[in-house]
Amino acid sequence: MEFLGLYHYWVFAVLLMIGFYVVVAKPNLVKKLMGLSLFQAAVFLLYITMGKVTGGTAPIFQKDVLDHVFSNPLPQVLILTAIVVGISTTALGLGIVVRIKEEYGTIEEDEIQEIDRR
Repeated sequence: MEFLGLYHYWVFAVLLMIGFYVVVAKPNLVKKLMGLSLFQAAVFLLYITMGKVTGGTAPIFQKDVLDHVFSNPLPQVLILTAIVVGISTTALGLGIVVRIKEEYGTIEEDEIQEIDRR
């Protein structure tokens, strides 16, 4: 059962593939945005788990402690920024979907393409 020892990589891969499948296979624009959000959450999980060091402590330096292993805080800081950007882009995408719904009367990709062909 050694391959299950790094279960967070398996969770990452499954979430990534589910998100990718939703983006590619679903014609509904809101579902596509939710698939992108799931895809994004999988990438966040990957970066956060890469920043954890087994036995590592917070990088707070003291005079008498110089031989400890420290966890890298940079991935967590970058992901906090990415979460804010992700929420903003999702909100923008939903706003565009609302505008598309007002213009075409539907949010199904194939119906929108059919309307544009006419």
